[in-house]
Amino acid sequence: MSRIVEFTSYGPPEVLQFKEVPDPKPGASEIALRVKAIGLNRAESMWRHGQYIEPVNLPARLGYEAAGTVEAVGESVTEFKIGEAVDVIPNFSMNEYATYGDLIVVPAASVVKQPVSLSFTEAASIWMMFITAYSALVEGAKATKGDYVIISSASSSVGLAAIQIANYAGATSIALTRTSAKRKQLTEAGAKHIIATQEVDLVQEVMRITNGAGARIAFDAVGGPNFPKMISALAPLGILYIYGALAETVTPLPVLDMIAKMPTIKGHNIWLTSGNPEKLKVAVAYVRKGFDEGKLKPIIDRTFPFDQIVEAHRYLETNGQFGKIVAVL
Repeated sequence: MSRIVEFTSYGPPEVLQFKEVPDPKPGASEIALRVKAIGLNRAESMWRHGQYIEPVNLPARLGYEAAGTVEAVGESVTEFKIGEAVDVIPNFSMNEYATYGDLIVVPAASVVKQPVSLSFTEAASIWMMFITAYSALVEGAKATKGDYVIISSASSSVGLAAIQIANYAGATSIALTRTSAKRKQLTEAGAKHIIATQEVDLVQEVMRITNGAGARIAFDAVGGPNFPKMISALAPLGILYIYGALAETVTPLPVLDMIAKMPTIKGHNIWLTSGNPEKLKVAVAYVRKGFDEGKLKPIIDRTFPFDQIVEAHRYLETNGQFGKIVAVL
């Protein structure tokens, strides 16, 4: 028998419950993974509240990321061996697969070999954040030297990955944070410029930093009332990716700015890359190279024992973390 986490109704972290189930067996193209660490994501909080990008089938499990060792493989799986250290990359529905458990089954197409330089805890933290950022900034926007990249919610795990990815691509990162409290941490994380949006005017600061040109790229996890300012801070024909809805309020569009600047606005999620085997292969190689060169690194805010998954979700919902939250087994 092994343990999973499930919920039978929507609600606060307390709806999460441990349940003992028979050890799962992998299908032909699946892998059974003995979990060592689980990376937590805002998407899982939204899923628990029934407010995600797809309907939730109750009772429901949850979890997109994990690191561990291969326990068993399906008959058509040849690229992984029993006992090998591997990681799970999100490219599945949580209605079908989930990572919160001692022993889980996931598609072989969702599994990659773990970078040898990383611990299980570190490896559980990297793929959602770095591939989401890579997918938008490198694969999509082709960020390069001379580009300025505005990054909202910069102290989140994906925000911190975006800072590193933008820098690695040769662009200049502009990190947005509400106050100056995390300025030192963001500087140490590689942010070239930092704007405290509750203390100074976002658009004026971006224009000052870019000598009046505006930023070619913006990467937004928030939406809400600051969204028009993000568009105003873009250069003409700039591109804005929105990949989150932290504001949980109406997101207005500044029609005149859109007519004047003619920006491209794209909704974004990791599946654009992780759901395409060829694109995913390129993305994984890019991120691995960044780790090998010391240009990319995991940033973990806090770890919790798996037994304290409810407490971990409570902490996740404070939105106060700097980097990734990881549950360890």
